[in-house]
Amino acid sequence: MELTGNTVFITGASSGIGRSCALKFAELGAQVLISARRKGRLEEVANEIRARWKKEVYAFELDVRDEKKVDEAIHRLPAAWSAIDILVNNAGLSRGFDKIQEGKVEDWDEMVDTNVKGLLYVTHSVVPGMIKRNKGTIINIGSIAGDEAYPRGNVYAATKAAVDSLTRGMRMDLVDTPIRVCSVDPGLVQTEFSEVRFRGNAERARKVYEGITPLSPDDIADAVAFCATRPPHVQIGRMTMYPTSQASTTLVDRKT
Repeated sequence: MELTGNTVFITGASSGIGRSCALKFAELGAQVLISARRKGRLEEVANEIRARWKKEVYAFELDVRDEKKVDEAIHRLPAAWSAIDILVNNAGLSRGFDKIQEGKVEDWDEMVDTNVKGLLYVTHSVVPGMIKRNKGTIINIGSIAGDEAYPRGNVYAATKAAVDSLTRGMRMDLVDTPIRVCSVDPGLVQTEFSEVRFRGNAERARKVYEGITPLSPDDIADAVAFCATRPPHVQIGRMTMYPTSQASTTLVDRKT
């Protein structure tokens, strides 16, 4: 499937997997539309795309937790950017690493509002246009935590289980259309994920990946691009990815 002429919208594109997806899709010739909460970091990604591939990028600040702002942003896109062919629901995070009885309600709210409700708000605003144009691919970024919770990962795992269920439900609801619904569910990926979870504690975050070669954001972007570039009759329902030294959420062979 040729991506030149296609518009791809990636949420949470200011760093990590979202950034790598933006760069990958630009490399493949797509017109890249990106959003994130951190406008400065987002502009850095846009400028990198402009410099490397001489392509224009449409970047805008967006907090996917705000349903009204999501709807306004999507419906006020310039005409040249409004026909979204590929949606990558990447915005997400984990906040805190506590036993359920010790967890902070504000952390739970942030994860549920971003990982679940944010995905719903964006999808709800984008899909009607895909149906109208009779074309579209939705790729949700999940996690192996959605299959298997782990100690202190309770609410984060629950949000990713919800992403899995929503992906399956979307596929059922859209089965009578040409729109494809996919998910890419990684294990350990070295991004800012752990620093966010541990509130900026870089040393604690570093230890998450100690003694292994984790997946990189570029690895995940390759998988996302694979889903997006299959022939129109091929739908990658789910792609699960692990580092070679990881077999489950808790079973990791660390060479230390």
